[in-house]
Amino acid sequence: MALPVPAPLPSPFLLPHSTTARAAVAAAAAARTPGTHPLPEELQLVADLRSRYNHIRVADVSPRAAGHPLAGARLLLLDGPGNIHSLFFPRRPHCPLTATYFDAFATLPPLLPRPSLAVLGFGAGSAARALLHFFPDLAVHGWELDPAVLAVARDFFGLAELEKDHASRLFVRVGDALEAEAPPGGFGGALVDLFANGSVLPELQEADTWRRLGGMVSPGGRLMVNCGGACVEAEEAGRDGEAVKDATLRAMAVAFGEGMVSVVDVDESCVGMTAPPVTATEAAAWKARLPPELQHFVDLWRPYNGNCGE
Repeated sequence: MALPVPAPLPSPFLLPHSTTARAAVAAAAAARTPGTHPLPEELQLVADLRSRYNHIRVADVSPRAAGHPLAGARLLLLDGPGNIHSLFFPRRPHCPLTATYFDAFATLPPLLPRPSLAVLGFGAGSAARALLHFFPDLAVHGWELDPAVLAVARDFFGLAELEKDHASRLFVRVGDALEAEAPPGGFGGALVDLFANGSVLPELQEADTWRRLGGMVSPGGRLMVNCGGACVEAEEAGRDGEAVKDATLRAMAVAFGEGMVSVVDVDESCVGMTAPPVTATEAAAWKARLPPELQHFVDLWRPYNGNCGE
């Protein structure tokens, strides 16, 4: 997903995840040699490698970057434009909040009929870290296509420790998230954060994809989705972030029906959620089960009416 970057960091400030839908996507990515954007002076390069699917860079934002909202953060950068797919604050590992859409993702569990959540597009585990921290009864099942991303996550983003600390609740798989299988009865819900080559997966602009993903969750379950936005910078021409976001939301609305999609803006990024809009009574109960730092998100959701930004 995308977030705007405060100057002087290069815009866009993206947090999409690296899971890709098809091997053909990886082949196409390998065939291209997109220009790699240089890092701004506030970032220090920690690691740089290429996998079958991604150009992976790990960079630290200087803790002395005065006034910078990500001062002290470690970033997972993927794709030529250097989109940010995950972030972690090594100096405060026990505080999982990021001031990004990952925090909105962390509000989903109280709405679910059972305490199990699929994370489709695991990246370096930013969403999982917050979910496991705030909801001690929740089981998290992650899918990530690129094993190199998971290796980097374990080496540089504390994923190895997270897996050790939550061995009975965190299960990370290497595989195509669009082919993920749910347990009998389905997951309580799913987070969908699927990008390739700097853009929301093309399959997510198809209603049939959303019907399949909706079948992964149990009755009463919900999907929460990173839909991207104008600040997403794709490698391919013609994949305008705003247009792709709109097409993704339209496909969701076709798949789930009128009045069954809600949206919230997090900076310049758009997050969608399936199921009927939350009522006032449900909103009060939702807030009561959230930590104070996350309660404000409850009031920001609104029914999708063809526009995320209005």
